[in-house]
Amino acid sequence: MVLATAHHILLLNRHPYTNGHLMLAPRLHLADPAAAPAAARSELWELVLRCRRLLERLYRPDGFNLGMNLERAGGAGVPEHFHFHIVPRWHGDTSFMSVVGGVRLVPEDLASQWRKLRAALAAEDEA
Repeated sequence: MVLATAHHILLLNRHPYTNGHLMLAPRLHLADPAAAPAAARSELWELVLRCRRLLERLYRPDGFNLGMNLERAGGAGVPEHFHFHIVPRWHGDTSFMSVVGGVRLVPEDLASQWRKLRAALAAEDEA
């Protein structure tokens, strides 16, 4: 976990598409963001924007994929619990770097990303 707030937790994706791939998940067990209390819906969007600013500063991406996969038909891995993806993207990226044997990887390990994000969030909170 990178950050915990009143209504959400911020996580690194265990199987990221790119460096800095974050997920915001509600603390409540909800399948649909429309079912969240108003305060949680408001907090979600503020966190999405904060994470985007943070990733822009740390990784300098050219763009972002922001969104949710809802319901099984929409690609949700766990349809009973929604989460929001914040994915930095770069011109020409292919989501993963190909290596031998069709194996794909992300160049920066999750522990390094976690330390970088935690330090940046702490510095932001102190300012």
